[in-house]
Amino acid sequence: MGHWLYRNFVEPGRLPLLLALAAFVLTFAVTRFVTRMIRAGKGPFRDIRPGGLHIHHVVPGVVLAVTGGFGAIASDRHGVAACLFAVVFGTGTGLVLDEFALILHLDDVYWTEEGRRSVEVVVLTASLVALVLAGFSPLGVDGLSDSAQQGRAGVVATYTANFAFVLAALSKGKIRMAVIGTLVPVVAMVAAVRLARPASPWARHIYRRRPRARARALLRAYHHDTRWAGPRRRLQDLIGGAPDRAPLPGPPPGRP
Repeated sequence: MGHWLYRNFVEPGRLPLLLALAAFVLTFAVTRFVTRMIRAGKGPFRDIRPGGLHIHHVVPGVVLAVTGGFGAIASDRHGVAACLFAVVFGTGTGLVLDEFALILHLDDVYWTEEGRRSVEVVVLTASLVALVLAGFSPLGVDGLSDSAQQGRAGVVATYTANFAFVLAALSKGKIRMAVIGTLVPVVAMVAAVRLARPASPWARHIYRRRPRARARALLRAYHHDTRWAGPRRRLQDLIGGAPDRAPLPGPPPGRP
């Protein structure tokens, strides 16, 4: 085990990234556990309110992420300092992205439907970092041979082609596949050749005069969302906790 860890992470300088990922996932898990305990009124955990001001954990997260990021840049990848700063950076990033929805909406939407965005971003971030650790490089340049890497034309052509697939996937409204496609080009290629999401820029412009393609896109999106919406929501609830249910509409004022 020690030899495998040294050969795959320590020697190539990937140990700081591994530690950052572990700190990121662990921080998110612990933070969600604490916030769920606070929400349920269990345990000794309470919100931090100095002077009556609620301090969200994104605040210390930003401080830790900035400190760890600059420290990691200034240190050697193979040194102890890089590992320590990587842990600090991963911890801060976990705190920040756990409240990604708050930053996006500029509102405390932690336990609402909009708050699910935080869980999605955390899972996507952890997946991308894990892919990098597994040996994938942005836009698939890791797949080039030594001779191809020496030729600038081959590198530029590979970047351009893969970037075009990523842009096509984004224009078709397939954001998750486009992001993953920057590391695994075949994912972006699949997203680029399949039908676009009905509300995407591609559908609005390309399918405007193609009613059959627009109808097929609507039907495929409906079947996809029907099939995966339930499992995705249950997984998000398992990871981050179920959001608050919207209150049922009551009787009009003045009526029983």
